[in-house]
Amino acid sequence: MRPDILNPLFADVTALKGVGAALAKPLERLGLARVVDVAFHLPTGWIDRTARDELFASDVGRTIAITLTPVDYRTSSGRGPTRVHATDAKGNYVSLTYFGGNSGWVKKLLPIGEPRRVSGRLDQYGQELQIVHPDLGEPDEEFREREGVYALSEGLTSRRMGALAAQAVERAPVLPEWIDAGLKAKREWPDWREALARVHADPADAVARARLGYDEVFANQLALTLVRQSTRARRTRALTGDGRLRDLLKLPYSLTGAQARTVREIEGDLAQSAPMLRLLQGDVGSGKTLVAAMALLIAVEAGGQGAMLAPTEILARQHYETLRTLLAGLPVEVAVLTGRDKGRVRESTLMALAAGEIDILVGTHAVFQEAVTYRDLALAVVDEQHRFGVAERMMLQAKGIRPPHLLAMTATPIPRTLTLAQYGEMDVSRLDEMPPGRQPIETLVMSEDKLDAVVDALGRHISDSGQAYWVCPLVEESEKSDLAAAEMRAETLRRRFGERVGLVHGRMKPAEKDAVMADFAANRVAVLVATTVIEVGVDVPNATLIVIEHADRFGLAQLHQLRGRVGRGGGQSRCLLLRGSALSETSRARLALMRETNDGFRIAEEDLRLRGGGEMLGTRQSGEAAFRLVPPDQLADLLQCAQDDARLLVDRDGGLEGPRGQAARIALYLFDRDTGVQLLRSG
Repeated sequence: MRPDILNPLFADVTALKGVGAALAKPLERLGLARVVDVAFHLPTGWIDRTARDELFASDVGRTIAITLTPVDYRTSSGRGPTRVHATDAKGNYVSLTYFGGNSGWVKKLLPIGEPRRVSGRLDQYGQELQIVHPDLGEPDEEFREREGVYALSEGLTSRRMGALAAQAVERAPVLPEWIDAGLKAKREWPDWREALARVHADPADAVARARLGYDEVFANQLALTLVRQSTRARRTRALTGDGRLRDLLKLPYSLTGAQARTVREIEGDLAQSAPMLRLLQGDVGSGKTLVAAMALLIAVEAGGQGAMLAPTEILARQHYETLRTLLAGLPVEVAVLTGRDKGRVRESTLMALAAGEIDILVGTHAVFQEAVTYRDLALAVVDEQHRFGVAERMMLQAKGIRPPHLLAMTATPIPRTLTLAQYGEMDVSRLDEMPPGRQPIETLVMSEDKLDAVVDALGRHISDSGQAYWVCPLVEESEKSDLAAAEMRAETLRRRFGERVGLVHGRMKPAEKDAVMADFAANRVAVLVATTVIEVGVDVPNATLIVIEHADRFGLAQLHQLRGRVGRGGGQSRCLLLRGSALSETSRARLALMRETNDGFRIAEEDLRLRGGGEMLGTRQSGEAAFRLVPPDQLADLLQCAQDDARLLVDRDGGLEGPRGQAARIALYLFDRDTGVQLLRSG
């Protein structure tokens, strides 16, 4: 239960003065539903302004605050600008310029002859000085010399956001200190509430910002430490396989060094009475599924059952077919269960599972629903770990007689820094080499002006029996526009290639989506047009070309994940990145790196550097909050420090029961990391 001391912060945002239903909407669009969300909505930058009594040409390019008196209006026809001619105390002229065509609104803001306090950037337009869309205050109001600039939504101004943040800080209580006293003194950090007030008052205050960032990272690391401690304290059945099933595997290739090393690490974990909690990272094509199959066979050799959980039905059925093919001829029963399975088929599967007749169950979240019971679930494998939160993992683990061992996998290469941040409770294995025979994907960057040539090349590709993906861009922040772009592209390609063009998107029903994917896998569809919101998890080795429109709009990790949909067979695959004509330096750097390397781990590290750690590689965590307060350039330093401090609290300072632990418990709730507390309470 959340400590009462935090109640003022966890009140609804409408508790702030002046926030009614109308203002709550733009705040909601920013994700600011509670007072604490407003308090933690830190400035993204700041404006430095100079107070002046008189206009000076030498101030051009500088933000000034000055009292001006409107003397004349100049309006343009249509939607042209409205100019308010105004004078300072010495009679010097400046033009206050407003775009948008609403001259009546401007005249109401700035009545002729009434002095107003004005702030904005002073510019030169022809022979006259001008300020475009100035901020307005009362005649005697003094603008702050340094003012925060906030991320905004339509209906909010930066000054209004700053005023709301100041209110939120006022409601913040003085909290007991959770940071080790020696560390706080060494870093010269202020108290938590003082740090919060200082950052909103002076966004350039690096010391106060580092303190807040540390608090958030510390709460995260403490929660992970408690989860790990709780898991390790439990006891489960040690799984020791005798090798009889693995020896029957007829693999046409040898394991890579990374695969062999990882299997040994998993084998060692499974032999312990403490449940395994291991994360397996590996690029597309690095052989994670084979490693998972080896782990599942160890569980079956030891007399237990295994479950493999995938985030989508397409991916679950792909894993089912892969395991069936791989384990063909072995005395191992593999079954699949998804939300689509109904009636007798579902009942039959559930009965066989409960009776122990199914050794390995593959499926979606359906595998941990209440009606699903196992005779003896010994190992759970979770694919695409980032799509499942801690709560889902706990539900699956509750399915065993004893807590099952857990192997989580992800094809999203994660920087080492963020691995510690998101998966600090897990041991980590990396498949950092590709199986022999996999050719690197050739990546080309082309201007969108050459679209016709790309379509011609696509025609030659499919006339040679090749297949291709065509990924359409996210035009705006909505699935609708994303879908519209994909539908338009599919239509233009169908005019050229007929019914050999298929389309998949997030709004299709699962059965419709599966039908298109099945046609693509069977080569009845040669070109698959897809939106970026769809998880295209089908393994089609014959698809050796992918075209990505507006590639400059995507982050590196997303581009790398899209590119990974080809290169799954032995032939040469290509990725065409179509770029716009106006490229930012960051976009140019991204595309150059994509052309240069296929190394997902290197790309992930560079993506973190370019994007920061707020949202992990562009993929928001399911059930796990993103960092809001951590300065990206300080993440690595703060993480290591916070992990050490969290372990010190748990191992030396009495955990959550000691005096510092009681304060740390408040921090867990404050930063929405209270899963750790709930875990301890649930045992």
